[in-house]
Amino acid sequence: MNFVFLSPHFPSHYVNFADRLKKMGVNVLGIADAAYDSLTPQLKESLTEYYRVDNMENYDEVMRAVAYFIHKYGRVDRLESFNEYWLETDARLRTDFNIEGTKYPEVLESKRKYLMKNHFRKAGVPSARCHCVTTREEGEKFVREVGYPVFVKPDIGVGAYASYTIRNEEEFNRFYDNYPSVPYVMEEFVNGLIVTFDGITNYENEPIFMTSHIFPENVAETVNAGDDLRYYSVLKIDPVLEKAGRAVLASFNTTARFFHFEFFKLYEDKKGLGKKGDYVALEVNMRPPGGCMPELMDYEHDTDVYQMYADMIV
Repeated sequence: MNFVFLSPHFPSHYVNFADRLKKMGVNVLGIADAAYDSLTPQLKESLTEYYRVDNMENYDEVMRAVAYFIHKYGRVDRLESFNEYWLETDARLRTDFNIEGTKYPEVLESKRKYLMKNHFRKAGVPSARCHCVTTREEGEKFVREVGYPVFVKPDIGVGAYASYTIRNEEEFNRFYDNYPSVPYVMEEFVNGLIVTFDGITNYENEPIFMTSHIFPENVAETVNAGDDLRYYSVLKIDPVLEKAGRAVLASFNTTARFFHFEFFKLYEDKKGLGKKGDYVALEVNMRPPGGCMPELMDYEHDTDVYQMYADMIV
C-alpha cells in the first residue's frame, strides 16, 4: 500500500501517523519543502522515501513529486496532509491522479463557511443566519434582519483567526472602511459554549471513534488577545450532541479520515435557533483537531488514535 503524506514534518507530532502506517507495512512517501537533514530521526525512519520540493505552494512541483512516486512505486492508495492549510492541495492531487478520497471542488463544501450551511440544513441541524460580505449596503440589510451584534470571519480560514464581533454601527463602518483582501462571511451572533464532536470514520463513512471537547472561554476573543486557548475533553458524549454530529457527518463525504466539528451549546434561548442548552452547528473541519488535541484524545480514552487510523486505513 502506498500512502503519500504531504508536509509530514508539521506539526511535529504528526510523525506518529507515518510511524504507525510504516509499522503496518505501508510505504509512506513524504513530500515537503523542508530540507531532509531537518527531519527528525523518527520521521526519517518512518518514511520509505522523501521528495523535497523547493516550494510547497507551487502545485506543479508537488504534482511532479506525486508522479515520480507513482512511476517508482505504482498506484497511490491514499494521500493526506492532515493539515487544514493543505486540504485543497490534497483534493486537487487526488483529482488529478484519481486517488481515493475527497476530490476538488468537493473539498470546498467543507472549507467554505458559507457552503457548510447547506450541509447543516441537509442534516436538519440549525446554524446561524449568514451572508457573504459584498457591499456595505448588503451588510446593512443583513444587520437590519438579524440585529447587532454580528460576527465576521474569513469564508475560508483556520480557527478564529481574523474573526471579530461587530457590536454597533461604529464597528460596522470600521470593518468596511478596512475591508480585508479575502472573502468574508457575516453571521448573526450566537451566545453559546463551543463544544466539539471529533472522531475517525471508516471507508463506509461510519465513525469508529468519537469524542468531545469543551472550550469554556470565547475562542475568538482569546485568539485576538493573543492568550492561550484552554479546553478539556469529556469522556461521555452528550447523546443530543452525538445525534447532531452524526447527522452532519452523514451529510458529507468524510470516508476514512479524521473529523472535527464545532457546535454552540446555547447559553440562552435564541429565536430561530433553539432553546437554552440546544446545539447549533458552527463549522466543520475534515482533519484531526488542532494543537495537542490528538494526544489529549489518547490520554482521555487510553488509546492511540494514530494506530486506530492506521488500522482502519490498512
